[in-house]
Amino acid sequence: MFSADAVICGAGILGLTIARELIRTGYKDIIIFDKEDGTGRHASGRNSGVLHAGIYYDPGTMKARMCLEGNRRMQEYCEERSLPLFKSGKVIVTRNEDELVTLDELKRRAEANGATVEMLDEKSLAELEPNARTTERALYSPLTAVVDPRAILETMRDELERSGKVRFFFNTRFLGSGPTDAVRTTQGDIGYGLFINAAGAYSDKVAQSFGIAGNYRLLPFKGIYRKLKKPAADKIRGSIYPVPNIKNPFLGVHFSRGVSGDVYVGPTAIPAFGRENYGILKGIDSEFAAILLRDMHMFMENKKFREVALEEPRKYFFKHFFADAEKLVRHIAPHDFISCSKVGIRPQLVDMEKSSLVMDFLVERHGNSVHVLNSISPAFTSSMRFAELVVEEYVQGWKPA
Repeated sequence: MFSADAVICGAGILGLTIARELIRTGYKDIIIFDKEDGTGRHASGRNSGVLHAGIYYDPGTMKARMCLEGNRRMQEYCEERSLPLFKSGKVIVTRNEDELVTLDELKRRAEANGATVEMLDEKSLAELEPNARTTERALYSPLTAVVDPRAILETMRDELERSGKVRFFFNTRFLGSGPTDAVRTTQGDIGYGLFINAAGAYSDKVAQSFGIAGNYRLLPFKGIYRKLKKPAADKIRGSIYPVPNIKNPFLGVHFSRGVSGDVYVGPTAIPAFGRENYGILKGIDSEFAAILLRDMHMFMENKKFREVALEEPRKYFFKHFFADAEKLVRHIAPHDFISCSKVGIRPQLVDMEKSSLVMDFLVERHGNSVHVLNSISPAFTSSMRFAELVVEEYVQGWKPA
């Protein structure tokens, strides 16, 4: 049987940053295990790479508290290690006059969260992002940046291994919690003094094996992207986002120039039928029926989910995807788009008892285990500050009831 002072399930960005924080506070023997063959094979390594800048989130929420400082630390991490970093900035544009009220609310939230933003008129927007289209005004975020998530994950893994304090067990699947301070895995039992659940799309299942979070389920949403080819791609300088429906946790199809210079358009937020349902059928498994039942329940009981479920699946068809994208820019044509292999799954936590989407990060402590249950956007951006909070408030600061 293997054992360590701390055992972390999940080798995504939160698993790695939490390990860094544990080392900083004195832990010298940590195991990180993951069912995949390397770090960040799912949400952490498949996201857009955009570092958000504290605009969208209700002041006082964990997302609002974590995002801006996480952005600063991640940019600093990339600069210190010469990792790809594109300080792109972002504009949020309105598609009609009705969205101006929400744009003003985003500015209010951003300023309350300490973010740097500037309201632009159409002339100023044209100077900054000439191809962006807006109605009357747009909001500019100069602190938004873009990174290479895989480069960060691999660098962090290398640093953790070289510390001599972290062992990685890949191709190791969680099977359940053991009888006494141990978890069962496909590589045998692993004993722990502290267990951290950073399992992303499977965090609800891991938590429930410990006897907690019984009312929560993760529902997967599929994000598909397309790319722009030249010369259309050259007309996008940074990131162009729409005003989102702030009652939903999705930001809408947008344009983002990546660190390599490629311009991606997306993602969608299509309800998926598997936690790894990256293709049409690929990733649909024995949980399909259970996920479908949850989707049906939420469709009947939750208006916000119903709006997403009715609108987003149409974007599998290019004409609907294009219709969303063309509202954000002045000049774009269907032939400017090419297919893209980039696909992500956003595991959205749902409170089944309340039939509601959980809008904020959620962490629960149970004995000597800590469970990160809703590590959705901006979790990558926030990860360094989020990891610090998990260790300070749920590891070091925890007192038994």
